[in-house]
Amino acid sequence: MNTLIVHAHPEPSSFNGALKDTAVSTLRGLGHDVQVSDLYALRWKAALDAGDFAAERADAAYLDLSLEQEYAQAHATVAEDVRLEQAKLMQADLVILQFPIWWFSMPAILKGWVDRVMARGFAYSAGRKYDSGHLRGKRAMLCITTGTAGTLYTPNGIDGDLHHVLWPIHNGILAYTGFTVLPPFAAWMPGRVSEQQRTQYLTDYAAYLVQLDSVEPLYFHPHQDYDEHQQLKPDVVARSGVQWNPRAGQSFQQSAASERSRRLLDK
Repeated sequence: MNTLIVHAHPEPSSFNGALKDTAVSTLRGLGHDVQVSDLYALRWKAALDAGDFAAERADAAYLDLSLEQEYAQAHATVAEDVRLEQAKLMQADLVILQFPIWWFSMPAILKGWVDRVMARGFAYSAGRKYDSGHLRGKRAMLCITTGTAGTLYTPNGIDGDLHHVLWPIHNGILAYTGFTVLPPFAAWMPGRVSEQQRTQYLTDYAAYLVQLDSVEPLYFHPHQDYDEHQQLKPDVVARSGVQWNPRAGQSFQQSAASERSRRLLDK
């Protein structure tokens, strides 16, 4: 198995760095090939702008980013740093995004990697998203750290259920481009727990990676569950835990309760 770890933390000796190192040693120990894109070490350019299309433009008078990304892909004029990352991504069977939760999302440098690398014409295109996204057949997962306790990321916690917090990434980036999305691994506030707990996090993460092939992916409704307006059909009860279907007589509370019950049964 080929794995790409996209690492986004400015401090090499951070706990994110320790998790990244654990993944590298564990997966290589299993005989897998592992590449790491350390975005801060690469001094990754986060902004998607006209500089990405300096070689040639589809329209030099007006910057339409989607149009220019497709044009660059079709004419092999992709910026060199983006081309290298896309090559790593194409080689990968598994992609791990390693990052701290900042403002309920990923650091800007990692979002910039997504903006530039997961380009239109490369990761998705018209009529090719979700089930038919260009990256279909690959798996992806998040390994994250938080600054607060896990009790805050529960359905009744002040920060909200972790699955809901990560939905824009899980659904809007990974599932959107065709990935099979695996459940995330979270190390809760590693900067404020004991050394013993930090060691346990690393042990647990290694164990998670060892049995990754048996992990059930997150559930996303297939294309056939949606109508021509891309809404769940009236007879489809939402199962993602984030969506709910009023046309099936379902409320948000019922959807959340159903997802919690499903997770308990899966354990």
